[in-house]
Formats: sequence, structure tokens, C-alpha cells
Amino acid sequence: MARTREFDTEAAVSRAMELFWRRGFEATSVRDLTQELGIGQGSLYAAFGDKDGLYRAALEHYRTTLAAAALRSLEEGADARSAIRTMLVERIRIAVEDDGRGCLVVNAACERLPEDAAIRRTVRDMQEASRDALAEVLRVAAERGEIATRHDPHALAAFLVTFLNGLLVSAKITPDVHALEPLVEVALAALD
Repeated sequence: MARTREFDTEAAVSRAMELFWRRGFEATSVRDLTQELGIGQGSLYAAFGDKDGLYRAALEHYRTTLAAAALRSLEEGADARSAIRTMLVERIRIAVEDDGRGCLVVNAACERLPEDAAIRRTVRDMQEASRDALAEVLRVAAERGEIATRHDPHALAAFLVTFLNGLLVSAKITPDVHALEPLVEVALAALD
């Protein structure tokens, strides 16, 4: 008879996500994970297959929690400029935590690509979701006259995602909100 799992898988994935986010995939050992999660190595392997499986589960958890919340806040903003500013500034504030942990997804791209095709797909899907959400916000804002129409909303959205990626890497190098926030206004000038 198979043993029942004696730990909360969702809580374990959430704690693993935080550990991978702070330390990165390579610097996080299976031993680090079992200590952080309070489970045995056999339980980790039974639940997730291996360290890589737990990492993919952590990225998926990030996508469905933090990344999804960022997209919702973007869609719920009063006007496009304010919503985009709020989203970018909030991403900075999260990225500078813990002495510059950055963004789990951008960190995954920097650490695991180009070798890991599965991570590439996950990161690309998340980036595309961000770009598509931004493009829709920008399209509606252009129709309302809130922003200039000289740029295609998709190109502008792609620029903002690319800007954000660089900003999140910079947060690891210079984890200082006051140094990074003014850059948001420079990027928002593209909406004029």
C-alpha cells in the first residue's frame, strides 16, 4: 500500500520558490531544499520527481500567484500610464528585496537558458502573457486618447517587457529603489 504524503505540497512549493528565488537553481542543493521544506529526500523525489521538477513547480507557482497578480493589477488600473507605472514600480520593490533577489523568471532565464528547453518555454509563455496584457491596455489607452498613437501597441508592449527584464537584472546589481524608480519615468516617456 502506498504511503500518503505527509506534507502540504502547495506550501512546500511556495517555500521552495522562495529558496530558489534567493539562491538560484544551481546554488540550491537537494539538501537545502529538504531542510527548508522539512521533508525527507525520498518525499521530495516522490512528490516532484527531482530537483528540476520542484523548480518547474516553483516557477509555475510564481506564474499563478505573483505574475498573475501583476497582470490583474495592470488590467484593473484607472488609466494606462498609472497602471503601468504602478506595475513597474511594484516589480522593482519586489526585486530589490533580500539584497537584490531580482525576479524568479528573469533569474531562471539568465541561469538556465539556453540549455533548458522546458524553462525557455515557461519563461517565454510568461513573457508573452505580460506582453499581451500590456498590448491590450495600451491599445485601449490609445483609443481613449490617453497615450500617443505613434507606436504599435504590440511593439510598445514588447519594449516595456524588455525594459522590465533589464530593470529586474539591474535590481540584482543595484538593489536600490531610489536609483531604479526614476528609470520608470524614462520608459513611460515612450507613451507620449
